[in-house]
Amino acid sequence: MTDLYYDIAGSGPVLLVVPGGAGHPMGLDGMTARLAERFTVVTYDPLGLAHGRLGLPVADQRVEDWSDGAGRVLDAVLPDGQSAYVFGTSAGAVVALDLLARHPERLRHVIAHEPPSVGVLPDGARHQAMFAEVCDRYRAAGLAAAGSLMTAMLTSSEPTEIPEVIPEVQHLSRDEELASPMALSLRHVLRPFTSYTPDLERLGSLSSRLTLAAGTDSRGQLLHRTAEFLAQTLRGDFAEFPGGHLGAVQHPLPFAERLAETLVPVGAPGATPTT
Repeated sequence: MTDLYYDIAGSGPVLLVVPGGAGHPMGLDGMTARLAERFTVVTYDPLGLAHGRLGLPVADQRVEDWSDGAGRVLDAVLPDGQSAYVFGTSAGAVVALDLLARHPERLRHVIAHEPPSVGVLPDGARHQAMFAEVCDRYRAAGLAAAGSLMTAMLTSSEPTEIPEVIPEVQHLSRDEELASPMALSLRHVLRPFTSYTPDLERLGSLSSRLTLAAGTDSRGQLLHRTAEFLAQTLRGDFAEFPGGHLGAVQHPLPFAERLAETLVPVGAPGATPTT
């Protein structure tokens, strides 16, 4: 992939935002608009889905490719001698972890919100297998069936079994699939991203620049436990944010406020007053 797709808004220190799912930044406008009052917000769109490429063929994705692209975006937008903040959520949080591990040179502070890096857990193989089953169910029975299974996985305190009840099979046509960021995520992103294991040794050496985060509404759930486990393992910071896994979409203004304060605490060098 040679083309880079991103949007820039606001002024101040650079904050790179890496969305989840298939990387389409839909639903993040409220959060990024608020953040643009304090930061130069650079919203990365790895597949160009919000830049005219939705509907075009997509290949299976790799965490490392998104991370390398994010690094090249920073090369393009960062003034000489400056460093950037990074926020990634869901699949984007996996990318943020990889970016810090492999390209830390110009990163100031990284927040990874609910990364589905479940392989780090003691029972991680079981959870990875269930994510793989979500992808298989999408292929076998369609979007609704896969979505119901993934919701059950993410909201259960201890997912132990694959639900047997499957909604009516409803396959998307190829054109419908290419027009749906959620379908593209299930087809090309979810399996490789949940199979990826972060470089814990490398991240541990960089933990002073890393905050793991999860939603207050996600307490007891799989990805909250994953974020907490990573923070404990890396001896890094852990922060809770408003809402659940989709807090950035569902509670954009308080989420943005919490994010800004976590990145640059009030009174710290470079902090700006809250409004």
